[in-house]
Amino acid sequence: MKSFLEQVHYIRIPVRDLDLSAKWYSEILGLTLLSITEDPFAIIKVHDGPFLLILVPTKDDTYAHFKMDEEPAFIIGFTSPELAEFHQHLMDNDVKVDDIKEENGHAFFHFYDPSGNKLQVHW
Repeated sequence: MKSFLEQVHYIRIPVRDLDLSAKWYSEILGLTLLSITEDPFAIIKVHDGPFLLILVPTKDDTYAHFKMDEEPAFIIGFTSPELAEFHQHLMDNDVKVDDIKEENGHAFFHFYDPSGNKLQVHW
């Protein structure tokens, strides 16, 4: 069957405080804040690709992850060739991070944004 879809353009992430979250994604993760729209949304660019993260303010108790066996499971996975350095950078900036784990030659860890969204980075 022919696919009419070309790529994922963006993922929307619920956040409690739009300004704080936009600053965190740009200053702590080093991503580019393109704009905060009047809607309001924050548009974050993930480096060279066409992929965007859209931060959406909400007061609802909701997250950009789901549960498996009552435990949060991430939806968004980043890559980093400097995994240990990034882990230390997050800890130095008081980000909630889990320990680095390795499974079958695949190293990764989970971390949380200021709104409690569970994210993963691997290499």
